[in-house]
Formats: sequence, structure tokens, C-alpha cells
Amino acid sequence: MKKTSTNVLPAEGGLGDEPLLAVDDLHVEFHTRAGTVRAVNGVSYTVGPGETLAVLGESGSGKSVTAQAIMGILDMPPAVIPKGQIRFRGTDLLKLSEEARTQVRGQRIAMIFQDALSALNPVFTVGWQISEMFRVHRGMSKSDAMKKAVELMDRVRIPAARQRVNDYPHQFSGGMRQRIMIAMSIALDPEVLIADEPTTALDVTVQAQIMELLAELQRESQMGLILITHDLGVVADVADKIAVMYAGRIVEQAPVYDIYKAPAHPYTKGLLDSIPRVDQKGQDLYAIKGLPPNLLDLPTGCSFHPRCPYRQDNCVTDVPPLYEISGTRGSACHYWREVLDGDQQ
Repeated sequence: MKKTSTNVLPAEGGLGDEPLLAVDDLHVEFHTRAGTVRAVNGVSYTVGPGETLAVLGESGSGKSVTAQAIMGILDMPPAVIPKGQIRFRGTDLLKLSEEARTQVRGQRIAMIFQDALSALNPVFTVGWQISEMFRVHRGMSKSDAMKKAVELMDRVRIPAARQRVNDYPHQFSGGMRQRIMIAMSIALDPEVLIADEPTTALDVTVQAQIMELLAELQRESQMGLILITHDLGVVADVADKIAVMYAGRIVEQAPVYDIYKAPAHPYTKGLLDSIPRVDQKGQDLYAIKGLPPNLLDLPTGCSFHPRCPYRQDNCVTDVPPLYEISGTRGSACHYWREVLDGDQQ
């Protein structure tokens, strides 16, 4: 996609009818020697102030690539965005100049990366890394910026923040490093926060603490939150709506309650059936058969058809659109009614 050079930044304040962030028919490809990898194929979703959108799917489904496109941190080339819009407060970020995009990135849209240890620089103290945000973007002195770093460490509940501000990343536990990443991401009070697998490799107790912290920070600032995960159990209590991705497409989109009550896509149903349940102790866990498709050579028709128990002949030939089930719900399955009814073909 050709980017026009403009420095017009999204205005702060009222939104009218426009969502805070709107991704519209986004396509992302990677041109490699082996061929074209179609990582994102027409993704559309919106996030409003104070709203939490959970984006679910297996590894390779396009969740993180979509987030990186929103942030403007894809390596281009090999990445190419041939089609789509990413509107923040009504302004298409893909049409901004790199200078203007930089002013949005981190300050108004921020991201928590999934591997805190590799995302943090091992040779600088955590206080230096947090305070750098204020020195670079706000022009603060070193001493004032360090005070803000201590305040942020307190805000994300790191014990003895004043004493630990000069410690290095390896001196913190995995959960504490993730809190430091959250502190860095919220330092400039972003309006949209993207959390990419924020609880990966953490035990369940720490997972709950991190999710509770994100929810509390969101209530304080009314920021929009995009939570990227493969774990349906993590989002049950925090998300307002869910977008389920498979092979670069959204295959189901719905309010969180509707998804858990009755999924309308076979893939979503498979994910839910894979969650361990206390009332099925001792039984074998359900697993979706097969593997996700090769993005270099996607199947014809519905990409999920090789693994789908509801598959019919037209699933092999016809790509299903996102059928509207209700005003807030859609499913990219020709047989969504049968899935909702639980009638397997």
C-alpha cells in the first residue's frame, strides 16, 4: 500500500460515532523466497473507550501481525500492506508519515510484548528504561523522569519500588518483569493498549494478578484494550467482546457471553471444548484434529475445512463471508446455524 506523506495527527477528545480504533479489511503479506505468506486476510474489528476486545486463535493465526500493523512496527519489506485501513480517532494511520506515526506510537497507542525478558534491555536498569519514555517524549530531566519511574513501579504494585528502581531485568521474577513492561506501556497514558499474550509462561496465580492489574488500569483511564491470547480461560472475566482468528481471518466475532454460551463456528467450539473442566476429571481432553494450514498455500474455500467436523462439499470450494447472526455477532461458517444448535453433520 502506498503511503501518502501527511503529518495530520488524530485529534484528541470526542469521537462522535467513530470508534476509538477501527481496523477495516486489513491485509498483510510477507514476500519471501518461498512465496507470498498471506498472514492477515481481511481482518476488521473496532475498540471503543473503556472496551476490551480479546483476539483469540492458535499460533500463526495472524493475531500478533495485526497488532504489529496497528503499531506500525512491521519490517516493510518483507511485509506489505496491500489493502485496508487502520483508523485511530477517524484518521487512517497507514496514510500518516513516519514522523507522525512515531508520535502516535507509544504515546497514544502502546503495546505490551509477550516476552518481557527479551523485550527489556539486559544492560540497563529497569528505572532507566521506564524513565527514558519521559526523557524522550516529555523532555523531563533525569531526576524527574526517575521519580516518575518509581511512581509507575508503585502503580503496577512492584514492592519496594524506590529500592528496586536501579535493579536489572534479570533480578526480577517473570511476573514482576511483566509488570515492568506494563509500567513502560502506560507511562504516557495511551488511549489504546495492545497486550500481546501478557500472561504467557506465568503461573495461574500471577496470570490472575496481571489481568486484574490491566482491568484496574483500564478503569482508571478508560483506555481501549486489545488482549491477544490463545487462552479462552484468561479472557472470560475481562473481555467485552471476542474476535476469533484462524489462518489470517476472523472466523467469529461476538460479545463474550454469547461466545461462551453457544459458539457459532466449529473452530471456536473446538477451542472451548479443549478447555479443562472440573466436571470432567479423569477424562481425555478434546483436541482439534489436524494442524493449522500453511499460510504459503492456504486451502481452497474455508481454510478450516480440512479439520472441520461440519464440512460439506461447498466448504471446500466457497470462502464463507462473515455471516451476520445478530447486530453484534458474526460467523464465517456456511453452517453456523447447525453449530449453534449443536447438530454435527
